Amino acid sequence: MSLTCVAGLGVSGTAVARALAGRGERVVVVESGGGERQLAAAAELSGRGVEVRLGPLSLPEGTTRLVTTGWAPHHPLIAAALSAGVEVIGEVELAWRLRPAEPAPWLALTGTNGKTTAVRMLTAMLTAAGHKAAAVGNVGVPVVEAVREPYDVLAVELSSFQLHWSATLAPHAAAVLNVAPDHLDWHGSMDAYAAAKGRVFERAGTVIYNADDPECARLAGPYPGAVGFTLRVPKPGQVGLVEDLLVDRAFVGDPVEAAEELATLADVRPLAPHNVANALAAAALARAFGVPAEAVRQGLRDFTPDPHRLAHVARVAEVDYVDDSKATNPHAAAAALASYPSIVWVAGGQLKGADVADLVSQAAPRLRGAVLLGADRARIAEALARHAPNVPVVDIEGQDTGVMDRVVTEASRLASPGDTVLLAPAGASLDMFPGYPARGEAFARAVRALEAGT
Repeated sequence: MSLTCVAGLGVSGTAVARALAGRGERVVVVESGGGERQLAAAAELSGRGVEVRLGPLSLPEGTTRLVTTGWAPHHPLIAAALSAGVEVIGEVELAWRLRPAEPAPWLALTGTNGKTTAVRMLTAMLTAAGHKAAAVGNVGVPVVEAVREPYDVLAVELSSFQLHWSATLAPHAAAVLNVAPDHLDWHGSMDAYAAAKGRVFERAGTVIYNADDPECARLAGPYPGAVGFTLRVPKPGQVGLVEDLLVDRAFVGDPVEAAEELATLADVRPLAPHNVANALAAAALARAFGVPAEAVRQGLRDFTPDPHRLAHVARVAEVDYVDDSKATNPHAAAAALASYPSIVWVAGGQLKGADVADLVSQAAPRLRGAVLLGADRARIAEALARHAPNVPVVDIEGQDTGVMDRVVTEASRLASPGDTVLLAPAGASLDMFPGYPARGEAFARAVRALEAGT
């Protein structure tokens, strides 16, 4: 019997092992961790006939296929499998291969930033149109589980990691929101990262791209009939903005002469340029699936933003405090900073090799102050000194739980009435927090403590 090795006991790895064991296949899961969570997952899988090996990683003898849940090609286990001629695929690719005879179509979406927001907007639009739909993939629900359920359509969020290990996906429609430097330590170069994003287009029925993003336009270039979305007035074959209206000139009977109103800017929450782009991308995917305009509008109205994405925490002494902890790279931080006119910026964390010079240069006219924390705060301080030398900067040392209290206190001292204190870190959070949600929650707690003390 052939043997599938599953790399990792996380949510996706466990789902893969369950799915394959349910098909009667021989599965071995390898996992380097041996904590309480891993032990519990191993016990559950063992009851299903899955062998779990905890400890030092090695490729099980006789492995014919390895399923990875996001591990990089240069990881020793993956490299060993590739050098041995073992097929390596990802959880999403496996899910595609395990679809039933009459599968639900996929509407796939990727991008450096905004993926989860856009895929949830899309799901709300599909639901408003009466379809049984689910947001799956990088949004948190393993695709390999969802494909076994009787959905009408799946809104699939895909990361560059997942796309790297996917070779045969053929979604009904696919969109790329934006492409900016991120995860270069995983992919090895910007070209490789962009190429992974572009794989979502290769077999898509309809290609949808951000016409305002040169890299997205380049990726869509080889595909005739690609549909662009834009924050400008749309050309024929695009969706875009006409004053305060979201307008479709692509999925209408005569794109040259006709246009259809989909929604208004008032229907988009939170209202910020990058979030309008998310709404347009979601609308284009929905329209590619035949969703009527009224359901696009209703879906936007029904959509509830996820936490830590331009979330307004409080107004204290006429200063707004906003949590955008999900801004874990410079591109996301730039979008957040462009949303407010006068900002005290809270930034720092793990930059993952990304450069922040352009970010600081573009944001400089909006900055009234900056408070820096985390592992790579010195690099942000250097960029501020070069590109915004008149902006006061407070450097907060330490990794203790009280750091965010000090950050918010210093930010409040820098802020004046009418300013926004914006947590948009531009870096990952794992130097100080379990994840970006914990960082955002710490910020919100500190703001509420400030509010209570005023």
